[in-house]
Formats: sequence, structure tokens, C-alpha cells
Amino acid sequence: MSATRNIGIFGGTFDPVHLGHLHLAGLARESMALDEVRFLPCRISPHKTATAPASGEDRCEMLRRATAGLPWAVVDDSELHQTGPSYSYQTAESLAAQFPGSRLFWIMGSDQWEALPRWKFPERLAKCVEFIVLARGEAPQPRAGYRLHLISGDHPASATAIRNTIAGGATPPYDWLHPAVAEWIFEKGLYR
Repeated sequence: MSATRNIGIFGGTFDPVHLGHLHLAGLARESMALDEVRFLPCRISPHKTATAPASGEDRCEMLRRATAGLPWAVVDDSELHQTGPSYSYQTAESLAAQFPGSRLFWIMGSDQWEALPRWKFPERLAKCVEFIVLARGEAPQPRAGYRLHLISGDHPASATAIRNTIAGGATPPYDWLHPAVAEWIFEKGLYR
């Protein structure tokens, strides 16, 4: 493995992973010539504490199924082995130590870019990574000390809508889910 690599970091609950996530990862990969994109399902999101997500094992399996045909995708379950909430700065510092000399890119939507000042120690995260932000509508504004790369694109998929549709007894939009992910959801009875 060469010392200098471009590594995308895509964290989230992935509850469930949907084609919008894969679309964003693909756009980020192409725009910044990423060697890999690491999908990191969090154990507990500090921003989503109202309801518990599907188990880490189920979310990892859905990620493995969704990314099986993508040689550049890596499912990284390291946050699932932590106790307490998953903080992005800790993950980034750990990956910076694991991949010295590599360029790390944090992939996020513009909504998270706007929320970033409220994250725990965002300045420590910014020391480790450059940010790839998907602009939806109006372009996000740069911040001093934060390296920002904008990409544009759109996908209608929503994990919340998928969960709510299944909970309501209806069939979720299959064009939002990888077929192997939909199969796992129904096989395990998730989100009912």
C-alpha cells in the first residue's frame, strides 16, 4: 500500500443504507479521485438519540450487501466497538494515525455542514480531514480553518421515509434500496 492515498470517510447511522448514500459516495470518489470510501456506521449518533437504530450487525450486513460490487468501498465497523456515542473527531484522529501520510476526506451533506459548529470538537476534526460537502440548493459557505470541496448532485432517497413506510405496513420504494438490502430488511423483519 502506498503511503499517500486519498481516503473518503462516510459516517452515519445507515439505518438503512440506501442508494442515495451510494450515489453521494460515488460522486465524492469521482470528484476527489478517492482511492477508497470507508463507510462507518456509528454505534450511537450524538445527533439521533430519540430512537435506537437497527443493530450494528444488521446495519453492517446491509452495508456489505450494498457495496459488494464496489471495489473502492470499505465497510469499517470500528465505531460499533466503542462505548457511548460516536464522535467524528475521535474517528478522524484514529484514521489519521492508522493511515499516516494519507489525505482524509469527510463526506457529508450540506445539512451536516451547517450543523458542524455544534459537533463535539469540530476544530479537531478539521485538523485531520478535508470536507467533501454535497450542495443541495444554495452552496454552503466556507469556514476559516476548514478545507471545503463542494460537489453537486441529488437523490430522493431518505432512510427516515424508508423506515416509516415499512413501519406503516407499506412496501418501501425499491428504487431507493439495493435489492440485497431490501431482501435483508424483509428477511430480518426490520423497521416493522
